Amino acid sequence: MLPVIVLVGRPNVGKSTLFNRLTRSRDALVADQPGLTRDRKYGVGRLGSRPYVVVDTGGISHDSDGVDLLMQLQVQQAIGEADQVLFIVDARDGLTAADETIAVGLRRTGKPVTLVVNKTEGLDYDSISGDFFSLGIGEPLPIAAAHGRGVHGLIERVLSTLPAASAADEEPRHPGVQIAFVGRPNVGKSTLINRLLGEERVVAFDQPGTTRDSIFIPFDRGAKPYTLIDTAGMRRRSRISEAVEKFSVIKTLQAIEQANVVLLVLDAQQGVSEQDAGLAGHIVDSGRALVVVINKWDGLVQDERERVKTELQRRLAFLDFADWRFVSALHGSGVGLLLDAVDSAYSAAMRDLKTPQLTRILEDAVTEHQPPMVHGRRIKLRYAHQGGKNPPIIVIHGNQTAQVPAAYQRYLMNRFSAVLGLRGTPLRIEFKSGQNPYAGSRNKVTEHQLRKRGRMMKHVRKKK
Repeated sequence: MLPVIVLVGRPNVGKSTLFNRLTRSRDALVADQPGLTRDRKYGVGRLGSRPYVVVDTGGISHDSDGVDLLMQLQVQQAIGEADQVLFIVDARDGLTAADETIAVGLRRTGKPVTLVVNKTEGLDYDSISGDFFSLGIGEPLPIAAAHGRGVHGLIERVLSTLPAASAADEEPRHPGVQIAFVGRPNVGKSTLINRLLGEERVVAFDQPGTTRDSIFIPFDRGAKPYTLIDTAGMRRRSRISEAVEKFSVIKTLQAIEQANVVLLVLDAQQGVSEQDAGLAGHIVDSGRALVVVINKWDGLVQDERERVKTELQRRLAFLDFADWRFVSALHGSGVGLLLDAVDSAYSAAMRDLKTPQLTRILEDAVTEHQPPMVHGRRIKLRYAHQGGKNPPIIVIHGNQTAQVPAAYQRYLMNRFSAVLGLRGTPLRIEFKSGQNPYAGSRNKVTEHQLRKRGRMMKHVRKKK
């Protein structure tokens, strides 16, 4: 599973700026989940040598009740799930009483903590670092999150302290195609899994709430193995408390990264929420194959069904590559065909794409619709080849490819997807421009020749 790194500190010390720098994004991938405090943000770290989950918590106010401020539920939950805590302080404010109180609370958690001094640009760090040593958390590491200075070194240092994946971990822990069931609480994920399994394998009842860990359930259909990953395994009523009755975004992010295919389960009777759209956006960003499952479809009359379909097409238009299935987990209608959709999506995500075929598709697309002109020169796209799987990556070579507009990129993406029949998986296109390795040498020769010619002309004029 991906390690979890949590950012804590006072308000306005730069936690969100660091979060955006680490995730290479401008906002949270999954936000405002039911049962979660609104000022917690979750994302997958993209800066560093390996991925990780990063959590941005709300600022701990100095107006809180002394050492009990870490008992605020949202911070306590985040720290409880952390493998590493980054304690962010502000170099310009210097050491404050609130920082000292937070440090006391962090030491009591027993979690590994790295002290990060932000906003150090333009300051003599040596003159201010002494105060932060007094927090007793270890060596303060200076960064400037707004400019990115020191951030890469910081995350590499933190990752080096976390256990590396062993050879056993690198192999699939469970057999077959791994299918993650994700969605908001109470949309019917556990009921859907039980229906697929044909038994009450997962305890399910009509109350939102999740276990702290995802549940892995291997099973076979015929001779084909699968593993179902339930990210919302229900606890029994007697074991649910207010503290644990939360939607574990961290576990969902980890399950998506580990899965081969994701089933995004929506409630037809509740419609599409911002949480659904945010979660769908993360699935697309992760590149995983996707099947969208609209559950509780049997409870709607025809007019309501048309209204729901219109809303889905409007709110989730960016999932046009996915297979959409309308089911009733409770009564079983449509459930039997879900694994066929999973197989199709997985096959598309793992397909081998031949260079001649990809180049022919590119040539046909360019012939039908030429790339635009840039500074009076036409963008030239010459050939294409496969650059990866799950998701399929197509690398296109040519000239001035950095200038290809977003609209033309979408045109090519839609063209490749349609011709190749890549239903159920997102497609990524990368562009590379050819550069003449002798261009620099040619320029140097030209300069030398010009200087030599200038000297010769001077010599001729002197003789005259």
